Amino acid sequence: MDKKKRVTSYDVAKAAGVSQSAVSRVFLKGRSVSKKTREKVLTTANELGYKPNAIARMLITKRSGMVAVILSSRANINYPEVLSLLNKRLAECNERVLLFNLDDSEGLDEILEQIWTFQVDGVIALAAHFDNESIEKFKDHNIPVVLYNRVVLGQTASSVCVNHEQGIFQLVTLLDKQAHKDYLVLAGPTESDVANERLECAIKALSAKGHKDVPILYGDYSYDSGKQAFHQWMKDNKAPTAVVCSNDPMAIGVIDEARRNWGLRVPEDLSVVGFDGVSAVAWHSYQLTTVKQPLELMTKAAVDILLEQIETPDNPAQLRVWSGSLIEGNTVGPANPKT
Repeated sequence: MDKKKRVTSYDVAKAAGVSQSAVSRVFLKGRSVSKKTREKVLTTANELGYKPNAIARMLITKRSGMVAVILSSRANINYPEVLSLLNKRLAECNERVLLFNLDDSEGLDEILEQIWTFQVDGVIALAAHFDNESIEKFKDHNIPVVLYNRVVLGQTASSVCVNHEQGIFQLVTLLDKQAHKDYLVLAGPTESDVANERLECAIKALSAKGHKDVPILYGDYSYDSGKQAFHQWMKDNKAPTAVVCSNDPMAIGVIDEARRNWGLRVPEDLSVVGFDGVSAVAWHSYQLTTVKQPLELMTKAAVDILLEQIETPDNPAQLRVWSGSLIEGNTVGPANPKT
């Protein structure tokens, strides 16, 4: 055989003494083929150096083999781990990730146009704001979408979420048991659906414990924004006894700013809680009290739901919600009114 010529499935079929359709079935996941035929085809393909043609496979299966993942540039810090888990799970299912980074809501239309062009099999939206109109566009193009950690009210898009309300209520309850009354809430970016939901949950939980009109500051989910927000507060106000943060990096920023620049001890003078359970919360100098998201369960569910909807488009949308795990670290202590 000419070494410069690309080996085709017909070449493998001829050398293995089977039909070309048998070769195709061996390399198409889920297709029926006998063990004997599979072994013969794989052995021959390896000897000839044959690799399936992804474009030809797409024409046969009517699928691109690609799943678009839309990620906001203001994503939470744990999303690299989420992306890694999604990529691993999708690869196991013979799908590849096509990543789109969304800088702001105005860029969504441009990304959607690219998604239609690539004819992806489905979409998983991480930390990207989707409204009813956007979801309807996916339906018009027959592309299923799964929202990660967010729900669009009044829509039938599938979602996988951690129970933000339950987790934040647990954190506020811990603080309330320590007699805290002087609170500060550090929320995430206003354009983030997750940040807005967590802020609403914090206000609701604090109100349920009798704490009204709690001051609110905003960060962008980053460590630096946590430091800066607490610094600005301390310039013009007395120190709170407890800070409820929308995520862990901002909480760690608050802790460092409080200790280094304002002489506050954590938790003796200031209690701080976060959310998400990123790896840094376990570091000895922090040991942050937080709620850890079950990332492996959530990412697996996101992929499983999406693949189900790709295979069976008429299946109803699903909503799966998990409880986070409360991690009681060393950043919550009794209120110190002298601060």
